[in-house]
Amino acid sequence: MFNRFNMPPWLRKIRDGFEVILLPLICFQLLRTIFFATGIDVIILVLLICCYICFLKGWI
Repeated sequence: MFNRFNMPPWLRKIRDGFEVILLPLICFQLLRTIFFATGIDVIILVLLICCYICFLKGWI
């Protein structure tokens, strides 16, 4: 079973920092996708949203 507190402290800091920066990154990517839509932008947006959902559920 996965326990997020079994990670080394330096890895937890990186994960927590990514969790904090993820929502503003999603907002920026959403605006970029609305104005300059390409296939890569849509894929990046979907991956960022999936990562954010995983953080909310506690899977990461």
